[in-house]
Amino acid sequence: MTAELQAAGGGGGADCQMLLDQLKEITGIQDSSFLHAALKAANGDLMEAVTFLTEENAQEPAQDVAAAEPSAWEGSAVGKQLPQNVTTALTSNNKDDLRAIDTFTPLASPKTQAAERDAPERPQEVHSAESKSGSKRKHCEVWGENPKHSDWRRVGDWPVGVKNIGNTCWFSAVIQSLFQLPDFRRLVLGYNPPELELQSRHTRTEKRNIAFMLELQCLFALMLGTWRKFVDPSVALELLRDAFRSTEEQQQDVSEFTHKLLDWVEDAFQLTVNAKSPEDKSENPMVQLFYGTFLTEGVHEGNAFSKIETFGQYPLQVNGYRDLNECLEGAMVEGEMQEAATSQSGKYRQERWFTKLPPVLTFELSRFKFNQSLGHTEKIHTKLEFPQTIYMDRYLYCSKELIQKKREEVKRLSEKLVILQEKLERYLKYGSGPARFPLPDMIQYVLEFVATKPAVALPPAQDSQTTPLQSQTEPCVSDALSQPNGTLERRDSRTEDGAFSSPQQDSSAPRQPSAAAPATSEHPAPHVVSEEELNLVRTCLERWRNEVEQDIQDLKRSIARINLSIEQIYCDPLLQQVPYRLHAVLVHEGQANAGHYWAFIYDQPRKSWLKYNDISVTESSWEEVERDSFGGLRNASAYCLMYISDKVSRSVADAPEAGQFQKEVEDLPLDLRRFIQEDNWRFEHEAEEWEEEQSCKIPQREPSPTSDSQDLSSESGPDRPSACARSLSSEHARIAQEQTAKAIANSADTYDRSGAEAALCEAFHEEYSRLYLLSKETPTPQNDARLQHVLIYLLQNNAPQQVVERTLLEQFADKNLSYDERSINIMKVARAKLREIGPEDVNMEEYKRWHEDYSLFRKVSIYLLTGLELYQNKKYQESLTYLVYAYQSNTKLLQKGTKRGVSESLIALYRRNCLLKLNEVAASMFVSCEEARVTEGISILNELIIPCMHLMNNFEISREDMDAIEVMRNRWCSYLGCEDMDAKLQMRLGEVLPRLLDCPSEVVVLKEPPKIRPNSPYDLCSRFAAVMESIHGASAVAVQ
Repeated sequence: MTAELQAAGGGGGADCQMLLDQLKEITGIQDSSFLHAALKAANGDLMEAVTFLTEENAQEPAQDVAAAEPSAWEGSAVGKQLPQNVTTALTSNNKDDLRAIDTFTPLASPKTQAAERDAPERPQEVHSAESKSGSKRKHCEVWGENPKHSDWRRVGDWPVGVKNIGNTCWFSAVIQSLFQLPDFRRLVLGYNPPELELQSRHTRTEKRNIAFMLELQCLFALMLGTWRKFVDPSVALELLRDAFRSTEEQQQDVSEFTHKLLDWVEDAFQLTVNAKSPEDKSENPMVQLFYGTFLTEGVHEGNAFSKIETFGQYPLQVNGYRDLNECLEGAMVEGEMQEAATSQSGKYRQERWFTKLPPVLTFELSRFKFNQSLGHTEKIHTKLEFPQTIYMDRYLYCSKELIQKKREEVKRLSEKLVILQEKLERYLKYGSGPARFPLPDMIQYVLEFVATKPAVALPPAQDSQTTPLQSQTEPCVSDALSQPNGTLERRDSRTEDGAFSSPQQDSSAPRQPSAAAPATSEHPAPHVVSEEELNLVRTCLERWRNEVEQDIQDLKRSIARINLSIEQIYCDPLLQQVPYRLHAVLVHEGQANAGHYWAFIYDQPRKSWLKYNDISVTESSWEEVERDSFGGLRNASAYCLMYISDKVSRSVADAPEAGQFQKEVEDLPLDLRRFIQEDNWRFEHEAEEWEEEQSCKIPQREPSPTSDSQDLSSESGPDRPSACARSLSSEHARIAQEQTAKAIANSADTYDRSGAEAALCEAFHEEYSRLYLLSKETPTPQNDARLQHVLIYLLQNNAPQQVVERTLLEQFADKNLSYDERSINIMKVARAKLREIGPEDVNMEEYKRWHEDYSLFRKVSIYLLTGLELYQNKKYQESLTYLVYAYQSNTKLLQKGTKRGVSESLIALYRRNCLLKLNEVAASMFVSCEEARVTEGISILNELIIPCMHLMNNFEISREDMDAIEVMRNRWCSYLGCEDMDAKLQMRLGEVLPRLLDCPSEVVVLKEPPKIRPNSPYDLCSRFAAVMESIHGASAVAVQ
């Protein structure tokens, strides 16, 4: 551990010891230093440490030590700042590797090294304090603003973002969801505080609520009419400190904050209502908009009860439910199972019915639970689906009679379903012992035994010699019963007529050499069986097997019918009269003690989903909402759902898209319009000052186009890196900008205590450890970690340590990280360390080649994804070009290593399929006899199909590609001599066939497709996951 990190430690030894004790109890590992290293690697997160320590391969020895692992740093560029005890490989199956994370200090200065070598060992409490403080870091710290002032300007009428001023992403998510409700927005903007003489009699709490309401009003006014790309909510948040002691102390619960905010706004409106109707909450517009009522009635201990309650945000449990309707059904009916399980009818039962639904219906999804054994809160990541439109009729009191009948029907069907499933289970798991098997299989095994010919009797003299051999070569019954999957292995196959072939009929079965002992049966067989006995037993067994198989099929069909009936029982037109449309989805990503919030909000005028992520507002889709909100796949899931009534939805949809906000600005009171104008004037003044400041800097900068990066290596002498290497590495730094900014933000505490160099050391350490663990994760068809960060690509391909080290250091030296003073100072330190790296430390030609390879890898991935997306949309011409270029470029990468590129078989499969589809299109156009379509078909053939075929037709062509080329050639050759084709078409066919059948002498050139750049690695990863999920089920190719 570096001296800076040691200095950051404080107390907390007791907390660390408690975590270590819990880890020992859970994992059974007693090595305290090993457990502490795991805690450090998991940033103090106990569950991550448990997962890390209990992986399946945790006890396997490491096979290879990658060249890019944090070892052998001496002699490298940054190695001059390393301690003498260089770090070892960081893998998930070596406890020394875990300790390597703890000692990984590539940025420590020589003075720091000396201090660490001379200093005595620190007590373990220092480590525990760091683990404790590490667990408090949040992902939603403000990253700062873009240094380019032009990027701060709002574009047209596009919605604005809300600045994150430090762990306030929850504020942004909730405020944006409420602001995009026109009724709520109009209420806030039209709020009139009570008269001054009345305010003098208000309590301190009431005055605070009024002040907060006025600040919220100003914030909403800016969100309507500002010229800025995002607004600053600092003043309104400052007022919330009365309720939440510090926005920097802990992340706030979305539901808790929403409750508090709505309570304050409701109380502020109630003060104006009291002037007319004291204590009459029914006149409060907030109550009318967000609050409803439900009736609870039931029986408890034989006594009936009934009561009406008011609700605002309706809580729903997630555990044990598949979708939102199941959650609601579980919340509305209680006690049914208890009643069914007891002999006393009416022991306990309770039903809830909505008697009044609010225009804005909010559901809180309870995604956190307290783990009693571990002593802390955990997040529930299970999948929960919810619809874009939900019909609330089945939960309304007016539908009570119909719903109770349907619930009884569901109960009856469910009971029948259980009986059928139990019957099916008895067929599929037959037997009385611990090992049970499907009954049809067991009958078949008996049938095979009976049909097996008995073994040939051997002479007594040979019997003692052949028996040991036979016992070694023939499988015994105990072996068959001890298969890994716990089932008997069926060795024979069923023929087309339903009969089963015997082992002797299997041509693929192994045979004994002719010189061996006399042939004996491979399997156990009856000693003596007559033909009459065999026929009788075979007839009975085959009939019984067929009867059992028919029973199983009948049971499966009955189960499927009942499931379908249950699913469709509420699809009644009478229960689809009260629709609610999904307005907003508030998402939480992370764990219970840390994470990030954002919101998906449906924009009615634009007819599309938008993603509100702090200062960023981007267009989204329902597919992205499903992927990020349902849960089950990643740590992101919906936490709060806002539905609006059909009436509210229609009023929002009727609003004109163009100039919608401008019209609302014009209708604002004069003081709010002036407030907006003053802020816009300030913004213009800031823009002018910024432009003047930049113009003053221009003469001081070198006019070279690479001047931005020359200062990174100004002391490197004549061998400084080429412009190409700098530009590519800078581009990769910009791609990882958000991730680097998070690492810098997480080091804020260290920066405040120890300065920029210590903060850079910690950020570098944490980011390297995070990326290294990501590089060691097992890839899945839906996830390629290499797309997330250049360092993962370098580590997986064993790049030299000097290349890895400089690449990560350049991430922190990126000038685009100049958000605030902390980021600027850390950037300056990183640049200073880069200038210390000389040509003898890093081979810049090799460095350039690695970044060129990663750039080409991203290009291949983008071309592949674009080609697959176009293929799914049946745009075969555009798709083929992208897939061909992806294949050609990927081939160059794979020549250097299997992990340099993407799956070659996947590209080849869809390139082949796309070519076949396009050939069918071109052939259909050709035989249409319409001049325009014939010309287009020949053009497709000449410009796309033929060039692609000849690119494929090389000495390494696969059998599948060769067959596809023959299919396409045969299709066109079949038109030769066709009687119903006129002579002109035959002549044109004769012109193209030679090029189709023979390799052209000229060089084949296919026009490069348009370049596409994703906005961020997250966008590229999201596209990758979506495309791979959609094709993986249909594709037989194993995507690596």
